[in-house]
Amino acid sequence: MDSKLIDRFLKYVSYDTQSDEETNMTPSTPGQMVFARYLKEELEKLGLEEISLDDYGYLMATLPSNTDKVLPTVGFIAHMDTSPDMSGKNVRPRIVKDYDGKVIVLNEKENIELNPEEFPELLNYIGEDLIVTDGTTLLGADDKAGIAEIVTAMEYLMAHPEIKHGKIRIAFNPDEEIGMGAHKFDVKLFGADFAYTMDGGAVGELEFENFNAASAKVTIKGRNVHPGSAKHKMINSMRVATQFIVMLPRWETPEHTEGYEGFYHLVGIQGTVEETVLSYIIRDHDRARFESRKREIEHLVNKTNTEYPGCASVEIKDQYYNMREKIEPVMHVIETAERAMREAGVEPKVQPIRGGTDGAQLSFKGLPCPNIFAGGENFHGRYEYVPISSMEKAKDVIVNICKDIAGK
Repeated sequence: MDSKLIDRFLKYVSYDTQSDEETNMTPSTPGQMVFARYLKEELEKLGLEEISLDDYGYLMATLPSNTDKVLPTVGFIAHMDTSPDMSGKNVRPRIVKDYDGKVIVLNEKENIELNPEEFPELLNYIGEDLIVTDGTTLLGADDKAGIAEIVTAMEYLMAHPEIKHGKIRIAFNPDEEIGMGAHKFDVKLFGADFAYTMDGGAVGELEFENFNAASAKVTIKGRNVHPGSAKHKMINSMRVATQFIVMLPRWETPEHTEGYEGFYHLVGIQGTVEETVLSYIIRDHDRARFESRKREIEHLVNKTNTEYPGCASVEIKDQYYNMREKIEPVMHVIETAERAMREAGVEPKVQPIRGGTDGAQLSFKGLPCPNIFAGGENFHGRYEYVPISSMEKAKDVIVNICKDIAGK
């Protein structure tokens, strides 16, 4: 077991860095900047160079080349925030040694269990050590595992100067979980020719396709009248919103889709008789179907207004696009990652991301940036866990990528 890697990760998850899409600030929460300052001090102590932390919480650093070869500059990126879906405060991680394939009791008092019947991927890790939650928070392996892997890989390369490598740039950014992680990322300052986000899931994942993504905020205006005299006068916005919800295809939701199938996902409802707001995210790998989904939302808003004139409105915002079109011209970055994985004893699993990463936006900003596994499972909730061996392999893949580039 790589004790430095594990100790580093356990320290990182003690920081509450949950992001918040409602603040309209960068970083969106103060805890992310607190963590960024800690990381900056750590990188300084390790002896990395060109360390910068801007007012928006973007932290960058350099491990200089140790060879006379003229080599491309490679980057490794991970995000500091954790999901708004569940609290990341007071995380209490626990290491389950030599997992036996049985139910893991996360919280006996609350009767919270990690059951392989519900999460069959657990059985892939029999005999391994797992880091789990206490069932009251998420863990934060998404993406503090990625940060720990990158920092530990840089430390390893510094301790082994016999491993030749070119210039390496690393970056840790805020607010990936709310779709804003790359918005203020200074690609020119970063200065890498290509990069990898260490933000994937299970061991072996290698991804250069992701969803096209948009958010949609549907606002339903009602008319509140005393219920005793409301006939033909009241418009209950919550009831109208319910009608809107059921007009979208039931089977095109996350719980009924997989692979390349897109969806509409209702992520929030706030309502009174007077006004209800529905928050959706729209996802599809195919750009034409993605655009069609946005038009369907607008169509249903118009349809609602035929029955309740002027009642409904929608605001749709694109968040990111499928990076495939930017990666295909430079497929050598995928081939390099595949070789690095195999050298680490990992079989690459090239698959589409049913989500997005900062790498998607960065690819469209001129920095080709596919996504590599960080090792965790069940992100964004109390059942999140990470096998220690998966983190160690991710660290090895980073080292191997740097070696591979120097070798060529």
